[in-house]
Amino acid sequence: MKKYLPLVLLILVSACVSNTDFYRLKMEVDDLKKEAVTAKTEVNTLKERTAGTVKEDSFAAVRESQAAMNSRINELSSGLQEIRGRFEENKYFTEKTLKESITERDIVRAQISSLESQMKLLKEKIAAIERTAAHKEEAGEKEGPSARTEVPGQETEPAAPGVSPLKQEEVDERTAAYDAAYQAFKDKKYKEAREKFEAFIKDYPRNDLTDNAQFWIAETYYAEKFYEDAILAYESLLKKYPDSKKTSGALLKQAFAFIEIGDAKTGKIILNRVIERYPESKDAELAAKKLAELDKKNGKRK
Repeated sequence: MKKYLPLVLLILVSACVSNTDFYRLKMEVDDLKKEAVTAKTEVNTLKERTAGTVKEDSFAAVRESQAAMNSRINELSSGLQEIRGRFEENKYFTEKTLKESITERDIVRAQISSLESQMKLLKEKIAAIERTAAHKEEAGEKEGPSARTEVPGQETEPAAPGVSPLKQEEVDERTAAYDAAYQAFKDKKYKEAREKFEAFIKDYPRNDLTDNAQFWIAETYYAEKFYEDAILAYESLLKKYPDSKKTSGALLKQAFAFIEIGDAKTGKIILNRVIERYPESKDAELAAKKLAELDKKNGKRK
């Protein structure tokens, strides 16, 4: 028994040591578990805080981006509005310049055509004078000096070499031709009247009725509502016969023709010109009345 006593004591001591270490290790494990739970809680807390911070930062970045985008859109809208305004302004001036250019081009064309017609008439007149002079010389040689005819109301001056005074029958023929053309106009045979007035001007290019004939040619176009042709015909009168008694009437009707084709602006300019140049005339009174009508119409549209 004594022989085995040390061995028994050793086993008991070892058992005591093992139990103590076990409890100590168990406590340490429990502490570690608690620390792990605490650490996990802190990590989760940090994650939540970090997530919130990132979210707020993201929202702030989005807001800043939207604000910058809105600012840029406003700038682009302002620029677009400005460009649109410039476009409309340029469009207006382009259309205005084009319309004025077309009018000036038509007037120049009419002037060129008129000059060509004048040159043609002058050539025909020179040829006619040469033929007439030749015939008169032959007649003078046959009939003698007494063949010269005087025109009523003129002094009996000797004629220039090769040219005889206008005979009374020629005056009668001229008056008859003019009266026939004017009668056709009164009968509303406008094309026939125009052709007769044109023939009158061709046959009698320089006399006291030529400007009247040109005026009635323009009137035939106006009566037929060929307003562009009427404008050019009135312009031809104004250029060829600036001192004609028909000038104020031609300006007035030319203004009316411009208004009829939709160019009220040019029409108003010409109407004001009639009032300025011929303030006491009937045409000036009609021009003022037409201006008042246009202003009243524009007021209603507004």
